[in-house]
Amino acid sequence: MKSEIHPDYHEINVVMTDGSTFTTRSTWGKAGDTMTLDVDPKSHPAWTGGQARVSERGQVEKFNRRFQNFRRKS
Repeated sequence: MKSEIHPDYHEINVVMTDGSTFTTRSTWGKAGDTMTLDVDPKSHPAWTGGQARVSERGQVEKFNRRFQNFRRKS
């Protein structure tokens, strides 16, 4: 293995949006630095089921309008 080509892997502190903290190892920053998160699994709507918007709503409505008069022959 070549020396001096790998990034420094060290411990950092992570602060979640609710103020809780934990220590992890990372190549981000310097040893002992603190990373403050703006979005995390405790606050993001994708994980909490909050006010998520359906981005394909327009396409579904367009499809329904286009085929609203289509009926199956019985």
